[in-house]
Amino acid sequence: MDFPALLRAVFALALTLGLIGLGAVALRRFGPDALARLTRPAKRERRLTVTESLVLDPTRRLVLVSCDGQEMLLLLGEGRVLAEGVPAPKDPA
Repeated sequence: MDFPALLRAVFALALTLGLIGLGAVALRRFGPDALARLTRPAKRERRLTVTESLVLDPTRRLVLVSCDGQEMLLLLGEGRVLAEGVPAPKDPA
């Protein structure tokens, strides 16, 4: 094998590994359901939104969820809902 053929093989390997790495970065950035998001129909109004989230410690998190105009506070941890409650309405003053 002469030097130009060896150089071409090394360049092809570097290009292939670079494209694989670029694909991995793109998949991590845009998520595995990127193609599903592209084919999804026009956005519609969602009923459920996560308004705010607060990490308490490595296993627990407080999440304020809004559903149909009603807000609910959830304490999540250990793969389940630990507590839930409806926050008091805000004072207009």
